[in-house]
Amino acid sequence: MFQFLFKYPATVFSKGTLVFLSAWPVWILPALITAAAVLLAITVWRRPAGERSPIRGGRKAAIWGLQTALAALVLLLLWQPAISIATLKPQQNIIAVVVDDSQSMAIPEEGGTRLSIAQSALGSGILEKLGERFQVRLYRLGSRLERIDKLQDLNASMPSTRINDALKEVVAESASLPIGAVLLLSDGADNTAGIELEMIRNVRSHRLPIHTVGIGREQFSRDLEISDVQVAPRTLADSRLSAYVSFRQRGYTGGKATLKVLENGKTLASRQVTLKQDGVQQTEAIAFNAGIAGAKNLQFVVDTLVNEENGANNSLTRLVNVQSNRPRILYIEGEPRWEFKFIRRAMEEDRGLSLVSILRTTQNKIYRQGIDNPKELEDGFPSRVEDLFGYQAIILGGIEVSSFTSIQQELIRQFVDRRGGGLLFLAGRSGLADGGYGTSPLTDLLPVLLPDKKNTFHRDPATVELTPAGRDSLICRLEDDPAANADRWKKLPYLANFQEVGEPKAGAVVLAEFLPTSKGRFPLLVTQKYGMGRTAVFASAGSWRWQMQQPLADRTHEMFWQQLLRWLATETPGRVLSSSPQPMLYDNGHLELRARIYDTSYLAMADATVEARIIGPENTSAVVTLSPDPLQSGDYTAEWVAERPGSYLAEVLAKRGNEEIGRDVLMFRREDGVAEKFHAEQNRELLETLASETGGRYYTPRSLSNIADEIQYSEAGIATRETRDLWNMPALFLLALLLRASEWLLRRRWGAV
Repeated sequence: MFQFLFKYPATVFSKGTLVFLSAWPVWILPALITAAAVLLAITVWRRPAGERSPIRGGRKAAIWGLQTALAALVLLLLWQPAISIATLKPQQNIIAVVVDDSQSMAIPEEGGTRLSIAQSALGSGILEKLGERFQVRLYRLGSRLERIDKLQDLNASMPSTRINDALKEVVAESASLPIGAVLLLSDGADNTAGIELEMIRNVRSHRLPIHTVGIGREQFSRDLEISDVQVAPRTLADSRLSAYVSFRQRGYTGGKATLKVLENGKTLASRQVTLKQDGVQQTEAIAFNAGIAGAKNLQFVVDTLVNEENGANNSLTRLVNVQSNRPRILYIEGEPRWEFKFIRRAMEEDRGLSLVSILRTTQNKIYRQGIDNPKELEDGFPSRVEDLFGYQAIILGGIEVSSFTSIQQELIRQFVDRRGGGLLFLAGRSGLADGGYGTSPLTDLLPVLLPDKKNTFHRDPATVELTPAGRDSLICRLEDDPAANADRWKKLPYLANFQEVGEPKAGAVVLAEFLPTSKGRFPLLVTQKYGMGRTAVFASAGSWRWQMQQPLADRTHEMFWQQLLRWLATETPGRVLSSSPQPMLYDNGHLELRARIYDTSYLAMADATVEARIIGPENTSAVVTLSPDPLQSGDYTAEWVAERPGSYLAEVLAKRGNEEIGRDVLMFRREDGVAEKFHAEQNRELLETLASETGGRYYTPRSLSNIADEIQYSEAGIATRETRDLWNMPALFLLALLLRASEWLLRRRWGAV
């Protein structure tokens, strides 16, 4: 209809330039239109004396407007309007037809698979029409761009979609070939970071229009897709881990789904979740045991739902390095007490942690346990950075802050802030506010604002209740089911005492609190991040009753303290800390390795020699040297390509001269063909943006019939500029007729005819 009214396709008007073929100067046209408007106004508003006309006021304005518009139209036609547009010369240009041949094109749609729809659209005469005017080159698009001879060579087998890289290749070819336009048929499910701005600029500089044809549904009606899984990349053997699985669904609001954690097909954990509203991102936590030490490939799966249209996007893999090392925790206690004894007993059963303790038996005597050699801690709490920083966590029991020198207090602060260690404050008659911590340099490390008073330690019974944050925390996880866990905490024996710790600081998290006591309601367990490390307060010295007042087989006390101290020590880094921004490599083996190296004081070390020893599938092995990062002292980087799919281990070794600084292990994995299963709906926004930014147009398979006529309007390749008349457009004659008819009808309605 548009072409019938305006003679030419809409593309001509969007790409062309309006010109006037008359020899008369253009400035005369608006002057004549203005003069005509004035003359018509005089004619319409002038009325002989004594004559009364039915056309008055606003009616005259309407008549004048219609007459002026008609006069302007006639004058415009006298200037012979035309449109100037660049067109491709027939048979001298190439049209690059690029068809997405990735695995997502095998998804069934109404009328066949996406690929068959694309083949049918091109095979229904489109290629023949294009071939009559231009040379046509066929390409298949996937992980790379390949030239093909016929549509039958397409099979939807490529493991990924890299639109950006493919278009770069086409633009590069246009430098030596007269490519006049690109026709891209795709679902837009690009597996890279999207379309680069630099690539768009390059296309524009070549004036190469990219016309896109969107294939497939823009939204599935019944589908669930996991979008992300957050889980700690490293942990200790036999630790409890909590993963947070994020997903969206459509078509199953209010239904039930089963969330699982699998290792080599074995179920480690499973729980049922209730699905929220369509399209809303939902995040669910699932807890599981890390098991024995080793490199773990864990699958997080939501079981396929009834009539789900794409069940392949219900699973994601994550890597967890379960370490066999035993972090060392330094526990200093100011006096013999039950709490000290029962904490040590609980930790003796934990093979993943080593508890080293200093117990002050008298004012000038200490009792050491868990030491590696007789020299360790023989002078009491460490006063040198290299001695204290050898531990991964510190527990300060019921001991006055005055027991530590100013140097030791600063070391404790640096231990958390710079070393990245964990620090736990315990309640006691000489602890927290009663021990002077509120007015010491260590007050910054506390996750609470201690009250400015003494006698905050009370030997009164107190029962405990979890907060909402505590119900989700692994520290307080005694039962897998959150409701059962909260109920179990409520049924625990009361604590023998409690201590007032004040209000939590901004950013701190209260995991458990005392139920209202005679003194009020107070936090029991509070945690916070501080610098590179973590700190916590446990505001009671009476948790030993959880062991003494329950059956011998009950492990509540042991579980709680083991989980709390693992949280305290597990994330403390060593002197070599390796990482990768993307440990999961999808369809692309490019790996970025990073390592941060510390000296014994945990200051950045810039003069180390760092290498990564990599082993992988099919006996793959490599040694990669990491170079210092010029922008960040102590950081070292390297790049490497994993050629084969599978899991890899990289042992990062750092040395200074012949002295070994330390080692760390990094896991990464390459998976091919996985990304195509996710975000499988048609990405219309990407295709429309690509077309509009390059001077092309977005089509659907049904609207593709006129592509042969519209694709010729391009400035790329070998083009010529044509001038096409506009004065004889049917729309202009219809407009003139409409203006004149409207005036006549109005006059007739008002009785002036």
